[in-house]
Amino acid sequence: MSRSAQRKVTVTARDGQKVDFLVVDGDCESRFNMKSGGMKDVYFAPDMSYVVALYRDKLDATSLERLERLVGPYRRNIFEREGGSSYVELYRWPERIVDHEGRTGIVVPIFDSKFFFSGGALDGAEKMGDWFTSAKNFNRSVPPSEKGTLLGFLNVCQNLSRAVKRLHAAGLAHSDLSYKNCLVDPSTGSACVIDIDGLVVPGIFPPDVVGTRDFIAPEVMMTLGLRREDPAKRLPCAETDLHALAVLVYNLLLHRHPLRGSKVWDFEDDEIQESMEMGEKALFIEHPTDPTNRRKFDGSDDAFQPWIDTGRLPSSIMGRHLQELFLSAFVRNLHNPGGRPTADDWEDALARTRDLLVPCGNGSCVKGFHVVDGSPSRPVCPFCGTPYPHSSLVYLDLHSTRNGRDFLPERRRMTVYPDCYIYPRHASNENFPGGKPSGERKEALGYFALHNGRWFFANLRLPSVKDRDTGASVPPGSHMPLRDGQSLVLSERVGGRMAVVRMAYF
Repeated sequence: MSRSAQRKVTVTARDGQKVDFLVVDGDCESRFNMKSGGMKDVYFAPDMSYVVALYRDKLDATSLERLERLVGPYRRNIFEREGGSSYVELYRWPERIVDHEGRTGIVVPIFDSKFFFSGGALDGAEKMGDWFTSAKNFNRSVPPSEKGTLLGFLNVCQNLSRAVKRLHAAGLAHSDLSYKNCLVDPSTGSACVIDIDGLVVPGIFPPDVVGTRDFIAPEVMMTLGLRREDPAKRLPCAETDLHALAVLVYNLLLHRHPLRGSKVWDFEDDEIQESMEMGEKALFIEHPTDPTNRRKFDGSDDAFQPWIDTGRLPSSIMGRHLQELFLSAFVRNLHNPGGRPTADDWEDALARTRDLLVPCGNGSCVKGFHVVDGSPSRPVCPFCGTPYPHSSLVYLDLHSTRNGRDFLPERRRMTVYPDCYIYPRHASNENFPGGKPSGERKEALGYFALHNGRWFFANLRLPSVKDRDTGASVPPGSHMPLRDGQSLVLSERVGGRMAVVRMAYF
């Protein structure tokens, strides 16, 4: 084995900034060793705060111009518009361009430490999405401490939806959205979209790839064999991102692919089977009227249980808001790109679903929470079979006002459990896109308590809460008993909400 030496290389980026990175010569095993991707060789900064990714092949003029715009106007459009700072953590966006020994490269911030596994067999590995979308990987490889909860997965999916929405609002498309290009951490609900350098700009920068297996939209799959210049050929765009996003959300929440069932179109040719299964004949494994693509089981499926079983864990366990979008994405609009749910639709549905969670009474439950939306009988966790541990549950039907006086019903409900908190996104529907709390918006405004069989609301810091029927107020620091049918005005400001109390006893 040859001796090796670590050396620092300093280059001047095209914006004039000095950039250092480390190269290890020889065969040394080192954390600073070069890592290779499909198109780039990656080197670490001395302080591990960024990487320098050098393209192996010479870039053409179009690719160079795309990079210039990525580190310039596109970057500013994403991060310097209103609210842009809250999107920084959702991407690893190229910051500058470098040149070294005839090769072009980009400087990209390194992944946050939460996106690396800590301990166990996966210690140091990146938390790529496929560790969590694959039931086998999730069951056998992901350490229990890294599995997160259903709440964490909903937040992961909401963050991915926010990232895609921001790209599309800026006139961009990812073109290769998949579990290979997303880092996720269900423990904290965090997500990060990577491999930004291949973004598509319609009419200016075409896609470099058609996508990743499992996430290629049916219309793209059906025209793979056509030449690029053929007007009938479909290429990645914002609409194909929306198919990939729908697959990602379903895949992450249920640990199975929505289109890969048991139906076989060709027993001899794998390419034809793939083309049919994911293209022309694509069929939702939970299609409400066509069951022919349901999964069939044999002994080899044990590693994928219970997630592979759509009878035991149908997508409907995720609640009405997500179920509606699953049916839209994989039934009504699977072959209708223009009708697919938008990233904003997903963000909103995920936020609404998050408000329907209750904690599982089983402290060892793999998901920790489950969705409850107006159940007339005692809810049971679908993941572990544990009944809800209390004899009553409270639902809040939310209404909002445009004039501070009249409250109109929204299609929004909140499920309340003991020690459940409310936040600004619950007290007002203004300026909370997708119900995303950030900064001071994370601060709890009040909470609900169950004491001796009676429910109470405790006001922590809402300026004024009142019972609309009796006129009784609940100033900060005080509490009020709840009753069925009660109308609690949380805010009378424009966009403020009133919560109508619904009680269920078991």
